[in-house]
Amino acid sequence: MSGATVVGQMGERHESRAATTALLVGTAVASAAAGAWLVASSADRRRASADTSVAEAPTAASHIRSIARALCDLFGACPPPHAPSTRGVHFPPPPPMPDVLASIGNPPMIRVNSLSDATGCDVMIKCEFANPGGSVKDRVALRILTEALESGELIRGGTVTEGTAGSTGVSLAMVARALGCNAHLILPDDAATEKPRLMESYGATCERVRPVSITHQDHFVNVARRRAGEMCELDGDGLGYFANQFENTANYRAHLEGTGPEIWRQCGEATSNSVSTSDRRMDAFVCACGTGGTLSGIASYLKRKDPLIECHLVDPQGSSLYNKVTRGVLYNAVEAEGKRLKNPFDTITEGVGINRLTCNFHIAIGGDGTEEGKGGGNEGPSLLSGAFRCDDREAVEMSRYLARRDGLFLGSSSCVNIVGAAKLARRLGPGHRVVTIACDSGVRHLSKFWSAEYVEKHGLKPEKYVRDDPFDFLDE
Repeated sequence: MSGATVVGQMGERHESRAATTALLVGTAVASAAAGAWLVASSADRRRASADTSVAEAPTAASHIRSIARALCDLFGACPPPHAPSTRGVHFPPPPPMPDVLASIGNPPMIRVNSLSDATGCDVMIKCEFANPGGSVKDRVALRILTEALESGELIRGGTVTEGTAGSTGVSLAMVARALGCNAHLILPDDAATEKPRLMESYGATCERVRPVSITHQDHFVNVARRRAGEMCELDGDGLGYFANQFENTANYRAHLEGTGPEIWRQCGEATSNSVSTSDRRMDAFVCACGTGGTLSGIASYLKRKDPLIECHLVDPQGSSLYNKVTRGVLYNAVEAEGKRLKNPFDTITEGVGINRLTCNFHIAIGGDGTEEGKGGGNEGPSLLSGAFRCDDREAVEMSRYLARRDGLFLGSSSCVNIVGAAKLARRLGPGHRVVTIACDSGVRHLSKFWSAEYVEKHGLKPEKYVRDDPFDFLDE
C-alpha cells in the first residue's frame, strides 16, 4: 500500500479541523516510512543470508507498525469503521445436506430494530420458524424420536402418538416420515385449521377431541397415551410410542445441547448496528412455556456459560406458571379454566401456557426433572430471575406492530415471547442485549390469531400498532 493511500484513508476518518495539518505531516512521515521499509527490507535480506535464525531480527513490518503507532500518538487513534451491512449480500451456499433432518437447527438470529430503538437495547430473536417444519418443535421431535429409536421403544415402521396444540404435531409428522415411522396425532378441535392440514399433508392421522382439563380422561394428552398403549397391545412392542413431549426430558436436552449453544455462539458475533455496551455476550433471555423444554434447556446452558445472565418466563393469560415463579404457588383461582374461552388456558394464543408442573419446566425452577422429584422440594436454585405477564391484547398488538414496522410476520407464541423481551429490555435499561425465540411464523395462524374477524369477536381489534412507541400498547 502506498503512502498516499495510507494518508488518504486517515484523512477520511478524521473530522476535526486539524485534519489538513495531519495530512501534510502524515505525507512526510509516510514518505519516510517508505524509505525505512526499503532500508529495513534490504537489511532483513542481508541478515537472513548471513544467519538462518532471524526470528528476533527487526522486519519491515515492525518498522511500519512503529510508524503507525507514532501517527496515532500524534493525531489520536482513528475510529474503527462501521461494520459493512450484509443486506443483499449473497454468501456462498452451504454444502448439500444428506436429508431434511440435517437442516434442523442453526437458524439465524436477527435484531428487532423497532424494539431495539425504543428501548436502547439489542432485542434479538432466534428465527426458529426457519426450521424445515416451520417451528422450534422440529428440534424436539428429532431428539425424542431419535432417542426412542436408539432405545428400542420405537421401531422403524412403528407409530408415534402425541397430544399437541399444533406445532409439535407438525414437526413429529415430518420427522417421523423422514425416519420411516408413522404419526397418530390428537389435538383439540378448536386448534387453528392450518395445523391439522399440515399434519395430514405429511401423511399423519389426526384425531380431534373436545378441549377438556388435563385431569379428564379425554384430554388430548391422555388420549394419545392411550392410543400408544393400544397399538403396542395389538401389534407388539415398539409399534406404538407415546412421545410425551411435556414430561419427556429429551425435549429439554434438545435445547440444552442445541439451541442454547447456538445462541451463545451467535451472540459472540456483534451486529453492525448493535447498541449493547455490556462486556458480556448477552444479558438476558426470556421465553414462554408450553412444555417447559425450551426455557429450561436454554436457561441451563446459558447459566453454565455465564451465571450473571438473567433468564425470565413470560406467561400468557390463563396460565399458572407466572404464579409458580413469582409466588411459589402453581394455581390461582383467577386462572380457573374456561372463564372466557372454551380453551382451558383462556387465551387465543396457541402452544404456550399451562396449568400444571411438567418435568421439563421443573428443571427451570431447580428441580431434577423427574416425576418423583416434582412431588418434593427443588434440589437446586431456580434458573429463573423472574417472570412477566402477557395478555392477549398485547400479543395481538405486538404481532401487527412487528409486521408493519419490521417486516416480521409471526405466530402467537412468538409474539408472546417478544412482548416479554420488550418488557425485560425496558426494565434492564439501555445498553443491554436481550434474546428470545421466534417459535413459528404467522402462516399457521391465519384462521385465528391473524384473522381480523376472530380477534374482533374476542374484543381484541388492534388499534395502536401504528404509533411510534410500542409501549403505548404494552402494560408495565
